[in-house]
Amino acid sequence: MLSRPSDSPRTPPALRPSRPPAQRAPAAPGRIGAARLDRLNAAPPGAAEDALLACCGSRRWARLIAAHRPYPDLDALLAAGDEASYDLTAADLDEALAGEAVVGRLPVADGPGARAAHTALRAAHAEYQRRFGHVFVICLDGLHPAEMRDRVLAEIHARLDNEKDVERVQAAEELRRIARGRLARLIAGHPQVSAIKQVSGIKRFRPA
Repeated sequence: MLSRPSDSPRTPPALRPSRPPAQRAPAAPGRIGAARLDRLNAAPPGAAEDALLACCGSRRWARLIAAHRPYPDLDALLAAGDEASYDLTAADLDEALAGEAVVGRLPVADGPGARAAHTALRAAHAEYQRRFGHVFVICLDGLHPAEMRDRVLAEIHARLDNEKDVERVQAAEELRRIARGRLARLIAGHPQVSAIKQVSGIKRFRPA
C-alpha cells in the first residue's frame, strides 16, 4: 500500500470511490513483461513519471508510483496504481480528467444509423460537459469495437441523472480502471483501444 504524504490535500469523502475487490489484469508475458517492468524500475524518476503519465494524467499519481519503485511483479505495480487512484485529490482528479481530452479514434461506421448515432453521441456528450464541467470517461476494456458507441451513449445518458458528487466518484472509478488496464499493457507491450476520451467529434478514442 502506498503511503500518503501528510502535506498533500486529501480528497473529500464524497469524491473518493469505494474500494471494490482487487481485480486482476491480464498477466504480462513472462520474459517480455519482466524486461519491461525492469526498465520501468530502473528508469530515472522523470522518465518513469513520463511513462506513467500515459496511464493517468495526474502528475501526483505518476510521482507516487515512481517513488515506490522497484516493483517485484505486475500485481504489485497494479496494486500501487489502485492505491494512488484511491488517493486522488479533487485537484488531481481535475488534472487527470483534463488529460483525458487527448483523443484518438472511434471505429468508423457508415450508413444512416451510424450517422444518427454519431449525432446523438455528440449531443449527449455536450450535455454531459455542460452539466459536469469535464469530459466523459469510461473504461471499455474487453468490449468489442462494434459495441463501443452504443455502450458509451447508453452510459452517458444513465450518468446524466447523477448528482455532481456522485458522478465525480464514478469518473474517478472509471479513471482507476482505465489506468489499471494501461499499466498492464505498458508492461505487457500490448496497446489497444481502451477508453473514451472526448466525444465531441465522436472519432475520439485514444489507443492506450
